[in-house]
Amino acid sequence: MAILRGRAWTFGRDVDTDLIIPARYLNMKTAEELAAHVMEDADPAFAGEVKPGDIVVAKENFGCGSSREHAPIALKGAGVSLVIAKSFARIFYRNAFDTGLPILVAPEAADGIKQGDELTVDLSTGEIRDLTAGVKYQAQPLPPFMQELVAAGGLLPYLKAREASKA
Repeated sequence: MAILRGRAWTFGRDVDTDLIIPARYLNMKTAEELAAHVMEDADPAFAGEVKPGDIVVAKENFGCGSSREHAPIALKGAGVSLVIAKSFARIFYRNAFDTGLPILVAPEAADGIKQGDELTVDLSTGEIRDLTAGVKYQAQPLPPFMQELVAAGGLLPYLKAREASKA
């Protein structure tokens, strides 16, 4: 799996799905439409300034609240390559992988990384390097099956590819 590189966007604890993508936008159909409003209630500048490859870093319980898949879809649509947090709400954890958005549990990294830091992340080893601070962190690496889901773009593309390979 490739090494991800991006700028850190930091958030606190209990960032719920309404902060990730407010309910007033749930009628939108595409990831691009959702991306235009991602995190706007938490950081109004985020949607306009996030760049492809950037990484969201948060404290505990990221993605709590409702079970909407719109939240990881909006983040991925905005170009976010990864979310690192101390912990994730269970439903967001599953929805993230189902939609092909990788996430890593890394408490020390979530405490140490600052807004704007340049990061590199190896999903297969869990190694996080903060190039700005010159610090290395260790996350739990993604299990091989989760790496396959992410590489395929999510659960549905993974299942389609698996079925196609049987034909």
